Amino acid sequence: MLVLTRKLGEGILIGEDIRLQIVEIKGNTVRLGIDAPRHKKIYRQELYDHIQQENRAATSWALADLDLLGTPVSPPEPEEK
Repeated sequence: MLVLTRKLGEGILIGEDIRLQIVEIKGNTVRLGIDAPRHKKIYRQELYDHIQQENRAATSWALADLDLLGTPVSPPEPEEK
């Protein structure tokens, strides 16, 4: 991990198209400004972790789930008029 020290108003370049800038410092909180192309996805770490967890849960299955695949599905009853 690269660790850099920056002051208010200073920035960091990532590649040629992403710029981070220190916008505000209050106590132990730092506000960052991010200038990046619109096609780049930028997430807060806790949100990204949650998305990853949801994706893993969506792709997991149990052997009991396979039994459901063999259960025939009945067509709906026709409505009476």
